[in-house]
Amino acid sequence: MNRLTRAVDRLADGSNILTRRIGARLADWVARARRHDLSGWRAALGCWLRLALITLGLYLLWRLVRFLPALLWLLSAGWTIAAWRAGRTPSPEAADEAPEEAAPAPDVEAVRRLLLDLMGTASGVQLRTVLAHLQEHGQWEGRTVTDLRVHLERLDVPVDRGVKVGGTPTWGVRRRDLEAPSPVAAEEAATVPSTAA
Repeated sequence: MNRLTRAVDRLADGSNILTRRIGARLADWVARARRHDLSGWRAALGCWLRLALITLGLYLLWRLVRFLPALLWLLSAGWTIAAWRAGRTPSPEAADEAPEEAAPAPDVEAVRRLLLDLMGTASGVQLRTVLAHLQEHGQWEGRTVTDLRVHLERLDVPVDRGVKVGGTPTWGVRRRDLEAPSPVAAEEAATVPSTAA
């Protein structure tokens, strides 16, 4: 892989990360406007208002770029710099220099226990609740719900976009999915020979 290909890959990865972060933050901002003391369409009025504000902001930005086309160069440069920074990965040399500083692989069962503890007696837990809990304990600072969702998916922890706990359905984890045997446990059980005659 040559230098140009690596640079293009880094910009593409960074753009994907930025798009997901911005989308997740906007979705969280819109979802927080839902009123839990109301029901029906009245509860969602705040969400619709925030969606209208986002649409108005995008329209005004488009009109501004139409009026001042040179502004598009500035916006493109800003996006490129942000994508370059977001797409940064540690260099192989740095990884070779300090292998002892690498984070240990997460324990899937410990993650499942944490999620079950956060659920309490509920049927599920929303990822924003999990993220808030982690940040209260000094972990996952500056990360988003999307980052947490991707991390859980890598650990084969099932996530669902329709988890409803006391209000708006959003990304979360359901108890029934966690209480099913984990893929690791299922593989171990499959490799144990049967003692039956």
